[in-house]
Amino acid sequence: MLAEGISVNVTLIFSLERYRAVINAFMLGLEKAHAEGKDISTIHSVASFFVSRVDSEVDKRLELAAEEGKPGTEKLRSAAALANARLAHQIAGESFSSERWQLLADRGARPQRLLLASTGTKDPNLSDTLYVTELVAAGVVNTMPEKTLMALADHGVVEGDTMTDTYVESNRVLDGIAAAGISYRDVVDTLETEGLDKFVQSWEGLLGTIDAGLRRVVA
Repeated sequence: MLAEGISVNVTLIFSLERYRAVINAFMLGLEKAHAEGKDISTIHSVASFFVSRVDSEVDKRLELAAEEGKPGTEKLRSAAALANARLAHQIAGESFSSERWQLLADRGARPQRLLLASTGTKDPNLSDTLYVTELVAAGVVNTMPEKTLMALADHGVVEGDTMTDTYVESNRVLDGIAAAGISYRDVVDTLETEGLDKFVQSWEGLLGTIDAGLRRVVA
């Protein structure tokens, strides 16, 4: 799609491995578009990296690990999603400062922006602006649900970049989760599969609504 000059929102990204693949595909698309003589400065893209659902899945597994007597699980609760998103930001920074990207930028390419999705807080015990105020960095998009947006406007405190200097600690969090016997790969694979299923259901529902409407018009 990008090679054809069509801007793309790549969505339902949960894993760091998937995000790296998305960035590679983005650059490959621009390289192909440029090779075919297209103006790549007109091509835009965002990569929608999902946040809060990671905590929902990991915390559920941490509860089971705690019941099995594994130590250190409490301090890991509600930490995985921030760590995952912050490490995605690290990947973006490295990728869009690479020599490969610079060649594209010199030809007018615009970087694919990291878009944080699913940033509403699902756990009532957490701050209702957690996945906003703790994920602030230049160039990052945060698609807050309305409730979160209103909470941020009412009492949110933004104190500059809260992502760039967090990479070492974020890796420690994911290492701790692995030490608790929780498979990162299984978590993100589960979330991706469930997310795709929900998207398919929504798409089929939309098609069904359109089909029913067309039938009424024809009738």
